[in-house]
Amino acid sequence: MKKIKVHIQRAAGNEDIPLPRYMTGQSAGMDIAAAVRADEIILPGQRKKIPTGIAIALPEGYEAQIRPRSGLAVNNGITLLNSPGTIDADYRGEIALVIINHGEEPFVVKRGMRLAQMILQKICQGELVLTDELNSTPRGSGGFGHT
Repeated sequence: MKKIKVHIQRAAGNEDIPLPRYMTGQSAGMDIAAAVRADEIILPGQRKKIPTGIAIALPEGYEAQIRPRSGLAVNNGITLLNSPGTIDADYRGEIALVIINHGEEPFVVKRGMRLAQMILQKICQGELVLTDELNSTPRGSGGFGHT
């Protein structure tokens, strides 16, 4: 498996927060932890911005996708609103998670709790070419529920 170097920086006061890490040898995503100062309670239907205490520098041509953790989703109804979130190669600010509680009970975010996962992905940029007509396909303009 190809590995790329990603520089990471902890925000001051977050030395106790574990750095993102792969939980198994073939994991696609690194778990990311919450860097809240005190417990944060997210009520059903409520959303909150949760800090991670880290910033990264990706190589040009890569992005980091931030995705929910399936266990939190199925067991507690906890997910990310902007999923997948994208961290661009030129962003240097702290990564934050927009957590929403779709569950029936309040959810407590604790310091160091694994809340999301980060997947590194190679990207390319498209060059748009304006045209008067697109080539045809058997599907055509069939959309939702078409197949």
